[in-house]
Amino acid sequence: MAIRSTSPPLYEKISLKNDAKRAIEIFLLLLLVSFLAYRLVHLKDHGLEWQVALVCESWFTFMWVLIVSTKWSPVSYKTYPQRILQRASELPPVDVFVTTADSQLEPPIITVNTVLSLMAVDYPAHKLACYVSDDGCSTLTFYSLLEAAKFAKLWVPFCKKYNIQLRAPFRYFAGDATTLTGEDCSVEFQQARDTMKDEYEQLSRKIEDASKGSVPSNFTGEFAAFSNAERRNHSTIIKIILENKEGHPDELPHLIYISREKRAKHPHHYKAGAMNVLTRVSGLMTNAPFMLNVDCDMYANNPQIILHALCLFVGAKHERDCAFVQCPQHFYDGAKDDPFGNQLVVLHEYLGRGIVGIQGPFYGGTGSFHRRKVIYGSWPEDMKTKKKSHTFNGELTELESLNGFGSSKQFINSVAHALLDDSDHPRDLWSSLEAVCQVASCTYEYNTDWGKEVGWMYGSTTEDILTGLAIHTKGWRSLYCSPNPPAFLGCAPSGGPASMTQQKRWATGLLEVLISKKSPIYGTLFMHLYYRQCLAYLWILTWALRSIPEFLYALLPAYCIITNSHFLPKGQEPTIIIPIAIFVIYNLYCLYEYFATDLSIRAWWNNHRMQRITSTCAWSFGILSVVLKLLGLSETVFEVTKKDQSTSSDSTNAELGRFTFDESPIFVPGTALLLVHLIAVFTMLFGLRPQASGNSGSGLGEVICTVWVVLCFWPFFRGLFGKGKYGIPSTTIMKGAILATIVVYLSRFTSTG
Repeated sequence: MAIRSTSPPLYEKISLKNDAKRAIEIFLLLLLVSFLAYRLVHLKDHGLEWQVALVCESWFTFMWVLIVSTKWSPVSYKTYPQRILQRASELPPVDVFVTTADSQLEPPIITVNTVLSLMAVDYPAHKLACYVSDDGCSTLTFYSLLEAAKFAKLWVPFCKKYNIQLRAPFRYFAGDATTLTGEDCSVEFQQARDTMKDEYEQLSRKIEDASKGSVPSNFTGEFAAFSNAERRNHSTIIKIILENKEGHPDELPHLIYISREKRAKHPHHYKAGAMNVLTRVSGLMTNAPFMLNVDCDMYANNPQIILHALCLFVGAKHERDCAFVQCPQHFYDGAKDDPFGNQLVVLHEYLGRGIVGIQGPFYGGTGSFHRRKVIYGSWPEDMKTKKKSHTFNGELTELESLNGFGSSKQFINSVAHALLDDSDHPRDLWSSLEAVCQVASCTYEYNTDWGKEVGWMYGSTTEDILTGLAIHTKGWRSLYCSPNPPAFLGCAPSGGPASMTQQKRWATGLLEVLISKKSPIYGTLFMHLYYRQCLAYLWILTWALRSIPEFLYALLPAYCIITNSHFLPKGQEPTIIIPIAIFVIYNLYCLYEYFATDLSIRAWWNNHRMQRITSTCAWSFGILSVVLKLLGLSETVFEVTKKDQSTSSDSTNAELGRFTFDESPIFVPGTALLLVHLIAVFTMLFGLRPQASGNSGSGLGEVICTVWVVLCFWPFFRGLFGKGKYGIPSTTIMKGAILATIVVYLSRFTSTG
């Protein structure tokens, strides 16, 4: 990419430090440490409940240290895409990856809208190639893309002619035309828009009809490759749906469908394996120096997003300062006040921007731009001598230096070009099909470095965090791209089961990373990971572990009421001011963060209670999954989250955002915890507690804490009496009741023992 001028800058780095917030964070830390000191001094005067409280509060203090360190130096970046157009004589090619895995859980109409939005971005079409990975080997997905390609020939020119800003059709046609375009609503525009709407409705009907069984079933022509193909047992299928043969900037980008080979006895490494196949296939076909990957439900909401990202790549003073660019995840049509706590607004705004100010944001798995050579394992030049590949007239002279990339000489040659920042040699997509099928086979990675030193890393269901950690460990930095409007919008999971499934997968994968050889602790001690970046990684990697102290601490009030003991200072003790101050100041501090991001008190409460529910249910099962894996009893599984396409949000619907349940055992811990607290309340009201010795009985503090826990698990309380999907299944209630009975019995036993 040739640059004509060195000024003005392509982006600005903006510090977001807030001294008042820093003071509150330090004050809270001092209160926590003071309370721990009080616990230690009086440890001999109390029993089990005091010891458990000390351990749990020590963990909470450690987590607060991680949070304060992460938030300490927040940073934002402002990019100027118009400047890069003025300064660049030629824009670099970009390969776009879209991943989907299940046409039932991820309806093809969602994938189609994501693909259409990416094909219509403001970028020269001959510099773009869109690769769609279908890990479900679905004829429905392929058929939908074929039909979408026909519609794209009308949709992309329409968007660019009228400067349409919202380029995902299902979202555009659900809105008001006068607010979605910068053009006047002329008669010509209205006619063009009506035509586009009719065409999109026809496309939607075709895909809907196909989903009901009308996909061509004779497996001839384009569908011949799908004959006898099973989801987990089929040969490689690669289809060039669209090709910009003449390289015209105003035509359509390449569109390639990929379903990698799968065999029952060969590991496929879930999304990480799919991403590595996409990397190799694109390396042979287009070999763009930059790659964008998005999930199938994350459509491009800002048509200039590639230009925004390039501002950061090109504008960075040193290449090592920008290995990848991460865009935050935002969601469309989320239920009002975030009832399931998965829109992550405050998390991205404060912790996310804090991480940006250290070594750069984590890799989030979607909405991410990568340097191809970094994915190929390149090291920053000033940190470590990277694997050098020597070329002569574009051909490798020392092939052994790149043997870890596999046996395909054509692919190794493309790697050499990528590592040398040379991707200008011409390609014919069709001529590379044979080599492409080879690198997409399920045996290609045997005896190679793929998933270990090269590409997306294996060994965790959160391949994104593991891959980003491997990049940061080498000394690379990453940058954050948060333009207005947001770069990408997706659909957050709704209901209890989908939310818990996603959180369980995250917790499982994160814990796998923590206990792996690529742990951030190792990266800081022996590699080039920054110390505070290590602390930031520890904050997220310990999500699953947090379930243990949080669950025990949530049990403490009920335990104390049942056994007539106390874990908080008594009301007449001056020290009671410390936990009260911690509780009040922390919650006011959190409320401020929600108000500062234009969220409501109800949104704060929803996120607070969902944090308790998630920790108790999903994260605890994350620990169980990893323990079973370590014991060799089972393997962790990548569970696809159900995607729901929605174009409206009816806040008047009383059931919108109400917590739902299913038969999954993931809801058993939450049910048991609630029942224990209800038993504690019943025990206290009916005077069934043992007699306390002296002034050591439970007091108002324990009662307030019990009420607080019950309020946090109010969705479960409603579920005890709910019907259908809003009710907790009877089998779950029975299992929860058994666990609650055991807990109550053990509480009585330990108190008398």
